[in-house]
Amino acid sequence: MVPGPVPVDAASGGARARMNIGQVLDLLRPDFPQVTIPKIRFLEDKGLIKPERTPAGYRKFSDADVDRLRYVLRMQRDHYLPLKVIGEHLDAIDRGLEPPPIEPVVPTVPSVALAADGLPSPASFARRDDLRLSRRELLKVAEITEALLDQLEQFGLLTPRPGTGHYDTDALVIARTARELADFGFEPRHLRAFKTAADREVGLVQQVVAPMERGRDAGAKGRAAEAVTEIAALAVRPHATLVNAGLRGSGAGRARARRDPPGPARPHYLRRKVIVCAKSMSWVSGSRCPRTSRSCCCAR
Repeated sequence: MVPGPVPVDAASGGARARMNIGQVLDLLRPDFPQVTIPKIRFLEDKGLIKPERTPAGYRKFSDADVDRLRYVLRMQRDHYLPLKVIGEHLDAIDRGLEPPPIEPVVPTVPSVALAADGLPSPASFARRDDLRLSRRELLKVAEITEALLDQLEQFGLLTPRPGTGHYDTDALVIARTARELADFGFEPRHLRAFKTAADREVGLVQQVVAPMERGRDAGAKGRAAEAVTEIAALAVRPHATLVNAGLRGSGAGRARARRDPPGPARPHYLRRKVIVCAKSMSWVSGSRCPRTSRSCCCAR
């Protein structure tokens, strides 16, 4: 909604059209829970709103002032516009012009450093970025639903930062990966195995690094931190290689996975019945064979 002048009927709406700052705060809080009275005063100091003043110096806000506040707060929250740009928009609106079109803004995410083999390098484990995403931003950037995020948190796959409630790069990577795996039938409950394996690897690394951290010299902690990144990068390689080798060497496993995607077990009365070949005996065992068997005479 674009703010604009709101006519005031002194006979019928004068009392409603002029509000104190506490009443304005009550109107804005449902849509903007983080707004405060100091925030409203700050926006007034920047010239974005100009409420009237009583002879005693109290602020009196009109409906048009509230609309301008909503516009400013929405541009900050949804489009990350600086106050200077928002002020230019309001100036255009005041002069009867349309504000310039707003392009969607998506927060940029630091890239993960990869080694020559495509696996994470030690530099990726040493990454310390300050990315902070709100819950709404995480849903938008990772392109996941609220229900999926709730399940990921329920199974301990990602959690917001303590105290701030923001999500970091690790949470974003997990959320995006969970969304991509969902296309193959994986649910968050299936990913608990990855979390369990990761916790065990973390325990092993901590056991190795703990004696280094207890060193008495000044560089002990630095060497321990460097060792953590090196070991973490090395630990990923056998894990990825073993999974790749296991899948590559098990053609039957891949075929079975295609037939039976991850999901809850079907009741016995819904399971596929094995149809026995009625044509002749199996040329392998000499007994009646299922039609789905490779040795079945019907399949030859």
